[in-house]
Amino acid sequence: MADFFRDYVNFTITKSGQKDACVERRFPTDITVACLKGKLELITGGSASTMKIELYTKDDEFIGTCDNDEALLGYYVTNDGKMRLHVVDAFLQRKEFEDLSKVEKFELSLEEYSKRPGTVKSFLERNKLGKYSPEEMKQREEKKRKEEDANEIAAKAIKVGERCEVRVPGQPVRRATVMFIGKVHFQQGLWTGIKYDEPLGKNDGT
Repeated sequence: MADFFRDYVNFTITKSGQKDACVERRFPTDITVACLKGKLELITGGSASTMKIELYTKDDEFIGTCDNDEALLGYYVTNDGKMRLHVVDAFLQRKEFEDLSKVEKFELSLEEYSKRPGTVKSFLERNKLGKYSPEEMKQREEKKRKEEDANEIAAKAIKVGERCEVRVPGQPVRRATVMFIGKVHFQQGLWTGIKYDEPLGKNDGT
């Protein structure tokens, strides 16, 4: 019942390095800035202990920084509707350096790698494990052959032009028509191409 008497403000929330990516939340004005940081921690992935909150109007004019953890949020907000909270956090900025796509990679040729001692390759070769074990490779080939045989038997039971249903976990059952049965250039084994009744996928049997 007490919530009926609380004042709320709608906020757009942005964070360091991602000003264009935002979410919207509604906060009561009688919570402290420290409490607000705790809520923003869950939303932005930042850390409340290193977070700085900048406040902007709905027209994106800078108002100030919510720098007093003990102050109430209402002390900083205005009554002109939606506002923007921008989270500046050194913790978030450090995460930007975790993008390994920007790091120059160390490359080693297969020939150089084979000459190095103490590698996984040398361990497997020495102990005749994995692909260096004739017995294990024979078992893998036998398993693969059985799977291919089972797939071929299943494929032969299907005819082009037959009606079918496609069942994918978490999605509704789709009805379709079998358009193709055979081998494809992008993967091994026999594949079945279907055309959905609804305009889904490429809808041409591929």
